[in-house]
Amino acid sequence: HLDCFQALFLFEFRQLNLITRFLTPSELLFDLYLSPESDHDAVFQYLEKNADQVLLIFDGLDEALQPMGPDGPGPVLTLFSDLCHGTLLPGCRVMATSRPGKLPACLPAEAAMVHMLGFDGPRVEEYVNHFFSAQPSREGALVELQTNGRLRSLCAVPALCQVACLCLHHLLPDHAPGQSVALLPTRTQLYMQMVLALSPPGHLPTTSLLDLGEVALRGLETGKVIFYAKDITPPLIAFGATHSLLTSFCIRTGPGHQQTGYAFTHLSLQEFLAALHLMASPKVNKDTLTQYVTLHSRWVQRTKARLCLSDHLPTFLAGLASCTCRPFLSHLAQDNEDCVGAKQAAVVQVLKKLATRKLTGPKVVELCHCVDETQEPELASLTAQSLPYQLPFHNFPLTCTDLATLTNILEHREAPIHLDFDGCPLEPHCPEALVGCGQIENLSFKSRKCGDAFAEALSKSLPTMGRLQMLGLAGSKITARGISHLVKALPLCPQLEEVSFRDNQLSDQVVLNIVEVLPHLPRLRKLDLSSNSICVSTLLCLARVAVTCPTVRTLQAREADLIFLLSPPTEKTAELQRAPDLQESDGQRKGAQSRSLTLRLQKCQLQVHDVEALIALLQEGPHLEEVDLSGNQLEDEGCRLMAEAASQLHIARKLDLSDNGLSVAGVHCVLRAVSACWTLAELHISLQHKTVVFMFAQEPEEQKGPQERTAFLDSLMLQMPSKLPLSSRRMRLTHCGLQAKHLEQLCKALGGSCHLGHLHLDFSGNALGDEGAAQLAQLLPGLGALQSLNLSENGLSLDAVLGLAQCFSTLQWLFHLDISFESQHILLRGDKTGRDIWATGSLPDFPAAAEFLGFRQRCIPRSLCLSECPLEPPSLTRLCATLKDCPGPLELQLSCEFLSDQSLETLLDCLPQLPQLSLLQLSQTGLSLKSPFLLANTLSLCPRVKKVDLRSLHHATLHFRSNEEEEGVCCGFTGCSLSQEHVESLCWLLSKCKDLSQVDLSANLLGDSGLRCLLECLPQVPISGLLDLSHNSVSQESALYLVETLPSCPRVREASVNLGSEQSFRIHFSREDQAGKTLRLSECSFRPEHVSRLATGLSQSLQLTELTLTQCCLGWKQLAILLSLVGRPAGLFSLRDSTRHTEKLSFPRLEACALGFKKKKKERKKVLEDTELRTKIN
Repeated sequence: HLDCFQALFLFEFRQLNLITRFLTPSELLFDLYLSPESDHDAVFQYLEKNADQVLLIFDGLDEALQPMGPDGPGPVLTLFSDLCHGTLLPGCRVMATSRPGKLPACLPAEAAMVHMLGFDGPRVEEYVNHFFSAQPSREGALVELQTNGRLRSLCAVPALCQVACLCLHHLLPDHAPGQSVALLPTRTQLYMQMVLALSPPGHLPTTSLLDLGEVALRGLETGKVIFYAKDITPPLIAFGATHSLLTSFCIRTGPGHQQTGYAFTHLSLQEFLAALHLMASPKVNKDTLTQYVTLHSRWVQRTKARLCLSDHLPTFLAGLASCTCRPFLSHLAQDNEDCVGAKQAAVVQVLKKLATRKLTGPKVVELCHCVDETQEPELASLTAQSLPYQLPFHNFPLTCTDLATLTNILEHREAPIHLDFDGCPLEPHCPEALVGCGQIENLSFKSRKCGDAFAEALSKSLPTMGRLQMLGLAGSKITARGISHLVKALPLCPQLEEVSFRDNQLSDQVVLNIVEVLPHLPRLRKLDLSSNSICVSTLLCLARVAVTCPTVRTLQAREADLIFLLSPPTEKTAELQRAPDLQESDGQRKGAQSRSLTLRLQKCQLQVHDVEALIALLQEGPHLEEVDLSGNQLEDEGCRLMAEAASQLHIARKLDLSDNGLSVAGVHCVLRAVSACWTLAELHISLQHKTVVFMFAQEPEEQKGPQERTAFLDSLMLQMPSKLPLSSRRMRLTHCGLQAKHLEQLCKALGGSCHLGHLHLDFSGNALGDEGAAQLAQLLPGLGALQSLNLSENGLSLDAVLGLAQCFSTLQWLFHLDISFESQHILLRGDKTGRDIWATGSLPDFPAAAEFLGFRQRCIPRSLCLSECPLEPPSLTRLCATLKDCPGPLELQLSCEFLSDQSLETLLDCLPQLPQLSLLQLSQTGLSLKSPFLLANTLSLCPRVKKVDLRSLHHATLHFRSNEEEEGVCCGFTGCSLSQEHVESLCWLLSKCKDLSQVDLSANLLGDSGLRCLLECLPQVPISGLLDLSHNSVSQESALYLVETLPSCPRVREASVNLGSEQSFRIHFSREDQAGKTLRLSECSFRPEHVSRLATGLSQSLQLTELTLTQCCLGWKQLAILLSLVGRPAGLFSLRDSTRHTEKLSFPRLEACALGFKKKKKERKKVLEDTELRTKIN
């Protein structure tokens, strides 16, 4: 295409780097390139006018020297940048060549970048035809390249292709065909043969080669590729020119300034000669040598260019470390074989260390090149085994030679490996280098540079990879032609388990062509065709493939996603591996019939006519695990059609029609459509959240015969309720904007579902209001037996909420009504036991069932739980009036922030009107100090109350008798802040209760004065059981007063006081007067002044027969005094003392005291029949 340009100028940055001053375009064109014969200005003006026909080529942009300081780019890059941006010579075309990844910042962002590829097979053949003029030599060279795969891969680099042809030209006349495999196995040995070919026969100029290598190394170290006469001696220049190692050219740096420059014929030759010098020169020791064995990264760097001329130097050093090169190096080193061997071993040792490190992708490639060049099997094996299982290559260019080298290394690996090429520019024929690589288990490519030629090359390699399980080809620009090659190759890879063609811009027909291979891949588990923009008709064709292909388990399509999941049977896999083209056997057909298919076609723009086709398709297919059509455009009609077809499609788990434009009118149609579906377990419709989900249960068992059915019903009485069979269905119509006007139609639609099973109905989050609640209460009996009804968040007032209580009398299935008014939580529930008894209306016709249900009605309590509700007297009055006709037993649980005395009194006054009430509970409800008296008064007003329990003025519970014969009333007011001022009133109220068995006043504030007052009132209170006064902050005074009070309480049989940490104070009563009493005093800490008062009390309590003192701080002396002061008539009296101070209790002394006590009281005829002392050692 150069014919369209009138003027072409070629510049090399390696020469431009020598310019130190700023140039004008005219000076650049005429002083550095070609000077016109006359009139420079006229020529330049012509070029400016016709700039669009001027082409400037800059070679080696990566070699442009960057500025060392902050002053900006140098003169050459400044001129180059102005030309590129059109500041100078606007309109001209500028082309620059560079190695990948080393571009200066001055390059415009809009510059078009073209990746120059290496030689593919036809290009290599074309070059060979041009190189060899003679027909026999040309054919011989082509034969050598065809039989030598390594040499053929090296020829992908044009420079190496030239070197290979030069070596073949030298070798072919003197060697038998096929010798190139042994003589030209590596890049290094290719250059070595080239040096031998260019040298005189039988004579290798060692000194000149080493000296020229030293010049080459010095140039690499200083970034120098152009040399002058001062840099190279004349004999060395002559040697290099004679052997085609050096080229000479004219260097112009300005008008009249020109001189001769020298350069190696190729940069790689300069690197090879430098490596020769390092390995063979006696001036270089092995420590210096190993510093050059490094791995260069090849990451793409677009913001910072760098000059690196020794990319291949480590590769050449590794190649010269091969044993094959030792004779050549020894000759160069003047037969110093030991020195050469030591250097070779040092290079191999460095590579071994690098092989065991964790390296980035570019360095892995460089390492493979080095290791491959050494031809050391042990090193290659170490490198191959050290590579990670997941080996990624991201965002750097790779050549066919790179992949061929990687394949050579992987041949020494036993374990499988995953190769991931993401964003790497790859040559079209690169996949050919992977032929026969049996270690690759996962192979993926992601690059827009991969086209049809790449796919064709890949299709040739795939069948040769015996372990390949996963193939990924994403983000490419492959067309139908490239895919056709892959489709033909895939059936030849029966071991494939996953294939991905994501984001390849494939057409509809290409996608259909791909899925045709599914039956031919027996182990395939996943096929990913996402991001390929297919139409709806193609999607339906893919659904047909999913239905008909016996191994497909899931088809997932959602916007850009399109994925097949497969699960082939084991026996089918084995059979298809043996004979891929075999027809499906009977066993396979049986497996296909038993499989279940999941179909997800989400956000695919499906419409009503598409659904009709889909239903017809699915009816012919296997059982369906799940069908998800959410996010389409089905609207009411499409949803109705799918709902009607649900019972015929045998869906095992889920049907999702969410986000399909369903309206309130469509809800009725859907409900009617599913009324006959026996397997429907749950339907959730929420128009606000665009949710329409059907959940299914397993197919029901076949209907049993009449006799078996009757036997089952007659056995109901013998079964525990928890063992009864279950059958339930949930219909959730939440947040659908339903109003009262919709209810009648909804209930008609729901009527068909009630006979199929125990129905859970959820109307929460709608707008039914009071009118809807009242209307629903009238419609509910027509729906039959429900298991639950949720009316939460429907804007109900307090009157409407309380009115729901009447449902207890109209709905036999209702057993629990839970209401939280503020949060608008309203739930009507049936009894959880024996659910299936209500599943059909025919069961009560049988005697056994009817008897069971009657028993159930009488025994299982109903409960009303009302919380977060302002319980004012009118509301409570209405509530109790509503509950008056409720069948019992009934449990009423109320909760509010605070219940006034008036409200509590109103509630308690209504209790006699509720004979079926078994429990009244006020939980988490604040009550006043008057509440204990109101509750105590209830004991006499409502004889059915058997227990009152008030705790902390926040929790009150009233239990009611279910049988008039039950006796005993329990009363507890714990933690209610009762003090002395409350005792008299409370005792007066309690005294009106005829059958008071227990009173619990623990944890109050009675103190000594309050307890004294209570003990004074005690004879008036008819307690027949326990009085608990624990934790009331009492002292020894209360214990002493208890002893003094015992004579006035004849029904007390036992009293116990503990003033220690236990803080207990309990008095036990009997119904009749008790002849003997027991008193236990613990940790009372009596002082000496208390002994006489205690003795007086004991003397007056004639019924006291046993006194136990535990840790009361009474020593032997105080006990002796106590015994001496007690005056009692003849009879039994037992005294027990248990104390920690055992060393102060001398049993003989106490015994003597007791004897003295007997003598002193003899004249009063008072005998102490029994004095007993028990000592407890703690």
